[in-house]
Amino acid sequence: MQMDNQEQNQVEKFIGKYEVLNVIGKGTYGEVFRARDQETHEIVALKKTITKLENDGIPSSALREISLLKEINHENVVVLKDIIIQNNLLYLVFEFCESDLKKFLDSKTKVAGQFLDALTIKKIVYQIIRGVAACHTRRIMHRDLKPQNILIDKNEVVKIADFGLSRTFCMPIRPYTKEVVTLWYRPPEILLGALDYCTPIDMWSVGCIMYELITRVPLFQGDCEIGQIFKIFQILGTPTENDWPGIKDLTDYKPTFPRFRPQKLSEMIENIYKKYNQNSEVDIAAVDLLQRLLCYDPIKRITAKSALNHPYFFDVRNLFGPI
Repeated sequence: MQMDNQEQNQVEKFIGKYEVLNVIGKGTYGEVFRARDQETHEIVALKKTITKLENDGIPSSALREISLLKEINHENVVVLKDIIIQNNLLYLVFEFCESDLKKFLDSKTKVAGQFLDALTIKKIVYQIIRGVAACHTRRIMHRDLKPQNILIDKNEVVKIADFGLSRTFCMPIRPYTKEVVTLWYRPPEILLGALDYCTPIDMWSVGCIMYELITRVPLFQGDCEIGQIFKIFQILGTPTENDWPGIKDLTDYKPTFPRFRPQKLSEMIENIYKKYNQNSEVDIAAVDLLQRLLCYDPIKRITAKSALNHPYFFDVRNLFGPI
């Protein structure tokens, strides 16, 4: 699809050696275009940051994204190919992927009652966790994992993208901002005011994404922070000190929170299948991994490396290389 007149007025036809073809996305930090390298004819994704350099310098989110992506060279993390400054605007050039995970899921399940097949889900989740493990091994938290920030190419190779909110970490963990992670994928420790969080926040997001791939339905759909924590409580049960030692010390924890009993994830999945007359059996290993990813206590939440060795992946693990 070519750009319309309004789009052409917003961006030059050529950015450096790249011919801009069309807009493929817009987000908090800028616009993304599909473009063609005029020398190699390769199709790339060209991300334009919003802030003009002459006013505020290079945006911190872009600087962070550049520096972190230079540290990571991994099959399941998007490749930063080039950096261009033109007319006081910063453009980041990435490898092009045909879709993000949200669009991929929608395209594969257009018909009501249609779900991704179990093997495809398993391969996608495994690759997401491989990419996350590569980040965590390099002491990088992504801090905004969601289907829209996970790309997938024509060969169904998964690429984690959008590192604008990512941060490096070191021990001991110091306080960070709680203004991270899109609401539906935000872990309970951040919702309850924790500032000394670490890599488990990404694993919670992976659990939410995995459930969505299995059922086509986002697991926790709150419309505000308190609504989000209540959605979590309603499904996983209201946690106690026994479930999560130290929860009472979190800034936004209230002893007056309503007490909800936990639901069984296996029954929730089974009920969704039954709604559409699906005879698919619920994978016990998948449910076990989900429960480990969606563990309240961040200390007990499964790590990326451990998740890669979970029995759920026994039949796909050999399809991929080491971390």
